[in-house]
Amino acid sequence: MINPSRLSVSMQRLPTRWIPLLLLALAIGDLRTEFILLIDHFTVTGFSYAVYHHQLAIAVLLSSVSLWRRYGG
Repeated sequence: MINPSRLSVSMQRLPTRWIPLLLLALAIGDLRTEFILLIDHFTVTGFSYAVYHHQLAIAVLLSSVSLWRRYGG
């Protein structure tokens, strides 16, 4: 049987600094094509499409500063 106090101590030792970096990299990877299209030719329609169809990636980008403060250091 697993001792709960021992489990919580081992979970506290795991480094969590990679979480915001991983989320940021995945969000940028998801939006990569949209960034390229918007840089080539910016339109409001293209921007609204990117925001509407990539809501999670946009939310991660907007909250990346808060995530970095919480997990990064």
